[in-house]
Amino acid sequence: MTFGRFWPAYVAEHRSRLNRRLHLMGTILYLALLATLILTHHWIWIWAVPVIAYGFAWAGHFLVEKNRPATFKHPWLSLIGDHKMAVLMLVGRMDAEMARLAIPPKP
Repeated sequence: MTFGRFWPAYVAEHRSRLNRRLHLMGTILYLALLATLILTHHWIWIWAVPVIAYGFAWAGHFLVEKNRPATFKHPWLSLIGDHKMAVLMLVGRMDAEMARLAIPPKP
């Protein structure tokens, strides 16, 4: 599957603003931790990178969105999707992207 075909389905699984915000928090925190580990060489904390990244995202899916994370079927495409969604959220374009894809937000 290509990312171009995956992206609309990925966005449809992230209709809840809270779920998207949890993904953003997990993405920012795991990238910050990864950068810290690279700079400090405290590799003993490397286990926390996926725990933080997936912990926030999976909480958003299981507790908020009530669906199954795309990570289970398409881990690499999902990771790319997380980063694209994070960038779109940070620049204020995620709502427009959902409208472009005709995906209504979850109330």
